[in-house]
Amino acid sequence: MLEKALKRKEKYLIENKEYKRFEQLAHRRLVGKYIGDLVYGANDGIITTFAIVAGASGATLSSSVVIILGVANLLADGISMGASNFLGSKSERDFARAQQEKESWEIDHLQELEVEEIREIYQKKGFRGDDLERAVVIITSNRDVWLDTMMKDELGILLDEKDNPMKHGVATFVAFVVAGVFPLIPYIIPGVESPFILSCFIGAATLFAVGALRTLITTVSFIRGGIEMLVVGSIAAGIAYIVGSIIEKVV
Repeated sequence: MLEKALKRKEKYLIENKEYKRFEQLAHRRLVGKYIGDLVYGANDGIITTFAIVAGASGATLSSSVVIILGVANLLADGISMGASNFLGSKSERDFARAQQEKESWEIDHLQELEVEEIREIYQKKGFRGDDLERAVVIITSNRDVWLDTMMKDELGILLDEKDNPMKHGVATFVAFVVAGVFPLIPYIIPGVESPFILSCFIGAATLFAVGALRTLITTVSFIRGGIEMLVVGSIAAGIAYIVGSIIEKVV
């Protein structure tokens, strides 16, 4: 009977479209540990560099100046973002480790109180009577499970020792620099008559592509993700262009 029930469940899950959507989302989150850093690093890289190009063009600066400003931004902001992501990820992991050490000490030295906390946690989950007491005994009989339960259910903290903060920082930096180079290409290639116009087209296409890649880690559709990023980047570039024009006239 159990085998037949499991087969019916498997068949239902395979055919159910809503379940497939949830499964795809879970897969995206699983593989998206560093994809998130890449996508959002690229978003910032393309927007900030495109805004600098627009601002410099609005101020009618030369191509060489645009390249200098663009490259300086790529390196400075790219390093800053990568370092910030690294330090942020490392700080979160260090905080989680500190909380884990505190909970471990409490289990060793305040055992009765910690057992009572486990009892309260499982009461909130709906356990009552003998079932509650059995759950408490099972959890507290295994120290690792006990500690893990306190971390997750009491503090809401998940500690992933395999997660590498340095990789998060490097992924952000690389994505920022690679995506940010595209608006500069027309200024780097010699002989381009209207580099700003070509940069606008390349920048817009890159903005859309990078925004569309968000579908790898979210439920946002390819089109919607691309359009949202294109609109945000265009607004930033438009403001930068206007400000550059105003400053150029005033100065």
